[in-house]
Amino acid sequence: MGLSREIVNIQVRQQAGNQVGEAFWQKVLEEHNLDNEGHYKGDPTNDSIHLQRAGVYFSEVDTTGPTKYVPRSVQVDLEAGVCNRIKNGPMGALFRPDSYIYGEVGAGNNWAKGFYTEGAEIIDNIQDVIRKQSEACDALQGFQIVHSLGGGSGAGLGTLLLSKLREEYPDRMMSTFSILPSPKVSETVVEPYNAMLSMHQLVDNSDLTICIDNEALYSIVERTLKIKQPKFSHLNELISRVMCGVSTSLRFPGQLNGDLRKLGMNLVPFPRLHFLMPSYAPIFNTEAQKYTRLTTADLTSALFDRHNFLVACDPRFGRYLTAATIYRGNVASREAEVAVHDLQVKNAPQFTEWIPDNVSVSLVSVPPAGLTQAATCLANSTSIQELFQRTAETFSVMYKRRAFLHWYTNEGMDEMEFSEAESNTHDLISEYQQYQEASVEDEEQYEEEGEYEEEAADEEEQ
Repeated sequence: MGLSREIVNIQVRQQAGNQVGEAFWQKVLEEHNLDNEGHYKGDPTNDSIHLQRAGVYFSEVDTTGPTKYVPRSVQVDLEAGVCNRIKNGPMGALFRPDSYIYGEVGAGNNWAKGFYTEGAEIIDNIQDVIRKQSEACDALQGFQIVHSLGGGSGAGLGTLLLSKLREEYPDRMMSTFSILPSPKVSETVVEPYNAMLSMHQLVDNSDLTICIDNEALYSIVERTLKIKQPKFSHLNELISRVMCGVSTSLRFPGQLNGDLRKLGMNLVPFPRLHFLMPSYAPIFNTEAQKYTRLTTADLTSALFDRHNFLVACDPRFGRYLTAATIYRGNVASREAEVAVHDLQVKNAPQFTEWIPDNVSVSLVSVPPAGLTQAATCLANSTSIQELFQRTAETFSVMYKRRAFLHWYTNEGMDEMEFSEAESNTHDLISEYQQYQEASVEDEEQYEEEGEYEEEAADEEEQ
């Protein structure tokens, strides 16, 4: 195996963290040709493309038999149920026994419990396990956290963990797959509080946040996959495809190959605007698959089709600041470049003209299991403010009346944090709006303003 820049995966909370995480590992094992215990199924003497960069997510362990590949992953929850289910499930023998950490009482959908009380009790254990896995790395590139923002553990403990990692590893990349609640598919009444308090933390502590929202997931599964009553397993399947797609260029050699930092470099023009909208193509039900052959241009236009984004926002009402497209399978680089260029020319008003070449293209020859080709896109679009706007509105309706607030303040939380979270999110929304309206003409104005400010500063000094 060549030198891999390693990533430590951390999954927090039951449904959104650990069950999505489990679906992700299932796919990664398939793609790297490993069985459920982490043994390579192909011929190990053959220097296979499957193993060349497996070290990004796996540590090699030499047991008495064949080499075992162990995921560099930590499974966290505030109650034992799901961790035990993974342990006793088909992938039980895959993870290190010490990488399961759970509390006793759960967070009861309360962000403050996850962040301040129950979560704070187990945070040291979690950090110890992460430290142990990080120290065994040759070149740690960063962390990826899988969590949801609607509940207590994923939101509270997930963001507490993020802030602790930020302190301890300030120069490593922090990326999150954050599953956002939606008023249309709501599980608990306090979701807007939990989501708002989490966003406040994500703005400051994450480098890349890949947003996925329940509303978009349900609509893709119902409308495109024609599944009348979606189960969590259907949603998890979709999320895990996107996670595999995003990490493809880290896990396999290919053209324009990236690591997390390069991905961030290309996608985040301003440090606070690091919330990305993922899309995936092709999404179709198995019946339709037999009758469909997609060209590279079809794949590309599907990637930028609003129905394929895993966030319920309409990109036509915003502008793309940047985007990264990742093609998998037998796709010619010339075709991919041309398809992306044509799409940009055709929809020019939707792409900001003051960031030239703002859509990057990377190609990986290994297709996802069961498909001949596929593509994933991460878009940094100003239309994501819709998502924050929705959360902010449902939040303020309750917060004005101070509804349910005592559950949070009883855990020792200060009411000020709610107002801070609210104003931080409003600032974020107006920043997106500002860059959505920015144009090349503004540049001259900025330059003039800059000159005035410099003159004013000089005068002050004198």
